[in-house]
Amino acid sequence: MPTTVAPIKVSGATDQLISHAAHFMGASKKDVVDAAVREYIDNHRDEINANVRVALAQLNGSAEAAISLLSGLTGEELDDLGGLPH
Repeated sequence: MPTTVAPIKVSGATDQLISHAAHFMGASKKDVVDAAVREYIDNHRDEINANVRVALAQLNGSAEAAISLLSGLTGEELDDLGGLPH
């Protein structure tokens, strides 16, 4: 898979942890972050998949369902705000 540059922002304290880990492991900061993210996702895969299934179950192909899912507003709340164009 080709590598792409996609900058991420972390707190100064997290950046310091990454720097120390990289130094003492003889790795690049990029490699430490890459491994950490992959490990995190592997450890939370079931939770992620369950939330994806919940989100997909809420979609019925309508614009209202998509907007409700993205905004967190119910159909009734959307109507209260003026509804969606037909």
